[in-house]
Amino acid sequence: MGKVIAIVGRPNVGKSTLFNRLSRSRTALVDDRPGVTRDRLYATMNYEDRQFTFIDTGGLGEDSQDPISSKIREQVRFALDEADLVLFMTDARQGLTPVDQEIARELRRARKQVFLAVNKVDGPELEHLAMEFYSLGFEDVYPISSAHGYGVKALMEALLEASPQEEEKSQKEEAAKVAVVGKPNVGKSSLINRVLGLERLVVSQEPGTTRDSVDTPVLWNGRSYLFIDTAGIRRKPKVKEKLEKLSVIKALGSLERCDVACVVLDASDMVSEQDARICGYAAAEKKGVVLVVNKWDLVKNDKEARRALERGISRRLHFLSHAPRINVSALTGEGMRGLFKKIDLTYKQYSARIGTGELNRALKEIVERHSPARDGLKMAKFYYAAQVSTRPPTIVLFMNRPELITASYERYLVNQLRAAFNMPYAPIKLVFRKRSKSTSGS
Repeated sequence: MGKVIAIVGRPNVGKSTLFNRLSRSRTALVDDRPGVTRDRLYATMNYEDRQFTFIDTGGLGEDSQDPISSKIREQVRFALDEADLVLFMTDARQGLTPVDQEIARELRRARKQVFLAVNKVDGPELEHLAMEFYSLGFEDVYPISSAHGYGVKALMEALLEASPQEEEKSQKEEAAKVAVVGKPNVGKSSLINRVLGLERLVVSQEPGTTRDSVDTPVLWNGRSYLFIDTAGIRRKPKVKEKLEKLSVIKALGSLERCDVACVVLDASDMVSEQDARICGYAAAEKKGVVLVVNKWDLVKNDKEARRALERGISRRLHFLSHAPRINVSALTGEGMRGLFKKIDLTYKQYSARIGTGELNRALKEIVERHSPARDGLKMAKFYYAAQVSTRPPTIVLFMNRPELITASYERYLVNQLRAAFNMPYAPIKLVFRKRSKSTSGS
């Protein structure tokens, strides 16, 4: 994946703004308040036919007594361990601070090549503001503006020079993209940490700790996955703060780009309307869904709690009756191997392709067993069907009167197709298209 470059510095010096500019994205949340980034974020970009992976990190130098700040410092240490190069960001407008000096001492101990970026230098007339930062003792000092782009090209050229061309390994198979979603504090980050076997993400008992959507590459039994941890999705009336709203938008955005959504439920809590709404988002996006019942260790020996859980899932999540379910404990590791099996099966069916001939033979039998509704003497007729895409399996059915297809009949067709092709977990998408018999072609 090319050179890995960690972006570090104290809070609110513009690390996430630079990260977004370099990755040509809005991956990181950017806000005027210090300390927005907590987990470390990854983004891969190509520059002059060379690949770089940037790691955005939380701000260093916050209150050492704050448990969240302690976690952030730990994440920065992980990033430094992973990085080949370090991009140390400071703020020209605020000048050199004691915190900058402490970070510089820490970076010298890390023994990595450091590029010192003095941010908020919006043009050549302000470059004199960067002069005092040479006292930190780093050879490579670059005045830049992460917001406006001034000096960024020179910085990238320097990073390019420090990153000799490496032969890239071809990727044999595409990684399955797995979004981990759910309401706050159900254990999403803990689940990914259990998968990784280390604290890759910040975990706290405080609801809403994860704000950004965080992409985590995972290799499990020789297969590649990209896990997307997200901020907890809350009911809209409770989402008042701007930053919280952005987190929800990113969580929903992660569903748009994933293949499989692992919807995490809390076994010790009642299945709520919000759980159902989150599942509804995933179903509406036609994603493969795995219901992950976390904290199973708290209820597995409590018959009444298990019955209440079953009733809640049956009553509120009936529209996902096809989705596989796995009971896990992120705390103990119970069920984790089973989780990957469910993800693999769901992804395989999500990516499945059905031949046109066998699809039309199955459709003929399905319609003969149960015909669609009539409108007086007129009835719906299917001429032929074809699968036009995968992820999800999308089938276009050409017919005379699409308006006669009810929601219940569409569910019947989907369920029958799942059964016919042994795809019980597949979120099959049907498109009904009007075509006269004379132009149907068959």
